[in-house]
Amino acid sequence: MAPKATLKVEGLKNVIQRFYERLHEHREALNRLNVYPVPDGDTGTNMALTVASVVDEVSGAETMEELSTAIAHGSLMGARGNSGVILSQILRGLADTFRSADTVGTVQIVDAFDRASVAAYEAVMRPVEGTILTVLRESAEAAGQADTPEGEDLSDLLRRTYDRAEVSLQNTPELLPVLKEAGVVDAGGAGLLLLMAAFLEEVTGEETILPAEIFKAVAGVIAEVPGDEHDISGLRYEVMYFLEAADEPLAVFKREWMEIGDSIVVVGGDGVYNCHIHTDDIGEAVEAGIRAGRPFRIQVTDLLDQAETEAMHHHPSLFEPLPAFAAAEVGVVAVTVGGGIVEMFRQLGVQAVVVGGQTMNPSTEELLAAAEAVPAKDVIVLPNNKNIVPVAKQLDALSEKHIVCVPTRSVPEGLAAMVSYLPSGQPVGDVAAAMESAVADVSSGEVTRAVRDSSTPVGRVSEGDWMGLIGGDVAVIEPELDDALTGLLARLVSGDAEIVTMIVGVDADRAVTEAARAWLEEEYPLDVEVVDGGQPLYPYLVSVE
Repeated sequence: MAPKATLKVEGLKNVIQRFYERLHEHREALNRLNVYPVPDGDTGTNMALTVASVVDEVSGAETMEELSTAIAHGSLMGARGNSGVILSQILRGLADTFRSADTVGTVQIVDAFDRASVAAYEAVMRPVEGTILTVLRESAEAAGQADTPEGEDLSDLLRRTYDRAEVSLQNTPELLPVLKEAGVVDAGGAGLLLLMAAFLEEVTGEETILPAEIFKAVAGVIAEVPGDEHDISGLRYEVMYFLEAADEPLAVFKREWMEIGDSIVVVGGDGVYNCHIHTDDIGEAVEAGIRAGRPFRIQVTDLLDQAETEAMHHHPSLFEPLPAFAAAEVGVVAVTVGGGIVEMFRQLGVQAVVVGGQTMNPSTEELLAAAEAVPAKDVIVLPNNKNIVPVAKQLDALSEKHIVCVPTRSVPEGLAAMVSYLPSGQPVGDVAAAMESAVADVSSGEVTRAVRDSSTPVGRVSEGDWMGLIGGDVAVIEPELDDALTGLLARLVSGDAEIVTMIVGVDADRAVTEAARAWLEEEYPLDVEVVDGGQPLYPYLVSVE
């Protein structure tokens, strides 16, 4: 097949679909490139979910104008995590160029990559070289190297651009010491290389051979696990949603769910189905629905924390604020998970909760929907996770309401912000300022387990080690949970501390909790409160006042 000279609407739709399929295929490879060992919303997962939203939006586009609008809107509303936000800016930069073209050729590609690079750098307040930004910028520079782009074959231009992207990606460890120390390339840049490959493959009709050392290592590890040893008993999460889908993709959807869980129920008809699964892979359970159609009213429950009296707190659609706060002049939306933590936010006055946090970064669309559902015209959003902050900061520009992000990076910071919440008689700016001041007065930390080997400022961490985090950074590394918790407390608590609150999660150990309480009471004259939060992945959240 001869290479294509230009790309029309269907060709560009194919590029988006190819890009998504590549991201889905290599999602875990990209996740494992992350140098940070915390179980959080990883690069591969967030980029795949962001593009899945674009795939859904572009399906009905017939003109270049419709396609460009769909790419821009889908990437914006589907953006998850920091990597998803940057990727959304890249895709919107491409869309802005394509919008005015009948077909996309060499001139448009050069302009599109250049515009995408500018948009991506503008989206990051402190751009860092050795990241996706560098790979994109150097690729755009390579695209523009021809003296007369209009006289060059599109396939030659895209081949040069892809080759430069690969070289740039391989060089990222030389620009970013943390990558070099960990022995990996930048995860976001690797994801971008898949976009360059998607363009090249659509134009040439030939498969692009990706660098095996980056994209095949994880597949080899997974292949070593014997299939007959897979045990789906004791699966941790319950995922439920409604799904709009046609019959053919629904059949594929059911087969995909059979591979990742059990207790599967899919009922309904006439294109709308109620879907239920128990699984350990929340992301794949949702992505399967996105590939099949349009999932909505997504609910995720930690099955280790599902006491009937707390059921409403696991399902945001059932969340009801306290009557005293339901009609507050300044509303608050909090992102969190865990029945006990949701109840704490409820008692402090939040009007809506979005289920999310580590490994479950909500999209722009989910946060926006929650803010729009709050009766107040002025709304404060508490992301309670540093990876969700960039998404929350986009909301104000998308709504007729005034939406302010108070950039809380953890649940303890979010709870501290809510303690200062006075919803009536004050402008939203004053309420937000008081919240930020309250956050600054509280020291907080978290204990979690490393999901990969990595290097940190305080030493080497191995998969399975327990880590104490302060401000999102690793401060303590220990092989045992009790030592990690005590080490974290020793760094947080000072002589003038008055109250220490430990929010225990589903993986907390009662003996460890009691030992930490006894140690605190022996070392410091302060009050120690232990609260059942029910959060997954982080057995202890700590705040010190």
